[in-house]
Amino acid sequence: MSWIDANLHLTLYLIPLFAFAEACIGIGLFVSGVFLVVICSLAFDQQLASLPLITLLAFVGALLGDHVGYYIGKSFGPHFHRMSIVQKRREAISKAEDMIKRYGPFAVFVGRFIPAIRSLIPALLGITNFAKVKFSLLDSLACFLWSLALASIVAGLEIIF
Repeated sequence: MSWIDANLHLTLYLIPLFAFAEACIGIGLFVSGVFLVVICSLAFDQQLASLPLITLLAFVGALLGDHVGYYIGKSFGPHFHRMSIVQKRREAISKAEDMIKRYGPFAVFVGRFIPAIRSLIPALLGITNFAKVKFSLLDSLACFLWSLALASIVAGLEIIF
């Protein structure tokens, strides 16, 4: 916190960076959304950024993080299916992939709003060859709604505190 207080001028860079980090496969498992809420709240409280700017910056970071995960999954998919551990569990993996394909559009939205799986869903959709355009459209909408929710939390914290 003291580092953030001393470097408030970097806040506008940190918002998309943390939104990206919590959404990106691998990194997102270790980066809590609490950091993003704190940074956004500080930026808003110190009048470094308006709510629309916070919303835009978080949206861009989240969208980029999700798309990195999706394309990593898409490029890793063929190798994933050839792995020995996957070959041994082919039937279970096939059922899981069928479920992801069937509920993929719903998974984009659910994944965006559940921190524990946020960074994994885009990669899983990429592995299952979920359509690129469909993913981009659904993910853009999900990231937009998520960034509005983030702005609402920030505004709510401002009112409470």
